Amino acid sequence: MIHEKQSGVPKFECTEYNSKTKDYAVLIPIINEGDRIHKELFRAKKHNISDHVDIIICDGGSTDGCTDEKKLRSLDVNTLLVKKDTGKQGAQLRMGIWWALERGYKGILTIDGNNKDSIEDIPRFIDKLEKGYDFVQGSRFIKGGRAINTPMVRNIAVRLIHAPVISLTAHQRFTDTTNAYRAYSRRYLTDERVQPLRDIFVTYELLAYLSVRATQLGMKACEVPVTRAYPKKGKTPTKISFFKGNSELMKILFRNARGAYNP
Repeated sequence: MIHEKQSGVPKFECTEYNSKTKDYAVLIPIINEGDRIHKELFRAKKHNISDHVDIIICDGGSTDGCTDEKKLRSLDVNTLLVKKDTGKQGAQLRMGIWWALERGYKGILTIDGNNKDSIEDIPRFIDKLEKGYDFVQGSRFIKGGRAINTPMVRNIAVRLIHAPVISLTAHQRFTDTTNAYRAYSRRYLTDERVQPLRDIFVTYELLAYLSVRATQLGMKACEVPVTRAYPKKGKTPTKISFFKGNSELMKILFRNARGAYNP
């Protein structure tokens, strides 16, 4: 089914393999992740994650066969959403958030699709949402979390620049603020003072914005321990280029600190 473009939501195609079965959904934005997304979904299947959440793939237009329907069905994917419009990760997430809210989920989780994150920890996020938290950030840097083979430059940038600035902006300390592994309550996402479905969120703006807005509005937020593992050898699985990508992240970080994304 094709959903035409509307304000704040890109045009996208929706293929439902199953109806809504859980109170929560996990959105996994991908584009040409190859076997990495299949390995991640296999781990999810091994740990019975589909018993806790509906798994929703938010594809940016992959051409490498990683969204093969037979494969996704076998790995317990509930729905495939394919963006048919402009924009990058922010647009994919807006597509997924709109669709998940329309479907009536109580809360939404997000996680990267490159097999770096411990998808088996999803129940930890749901437990916090059930206890009334509105924003739950996964962290490899708190007790119980594990940071494996994190590139030194990224480690320093997160700990000494990104996390301190986000924490100051949010008025609450967070330790792993570039990590897209997190959860949001329906109450948070539908609050008129938040409005995540806006076309200004194209790349990584939405993640930065949603990291700080909950606590700015007096909502409850916390961190839960997770594992983020980079491969020992080979190319780092990331869509962020070293110079241009990191420069844009810094610009977004400081725009966010100035309140540029507030409604």
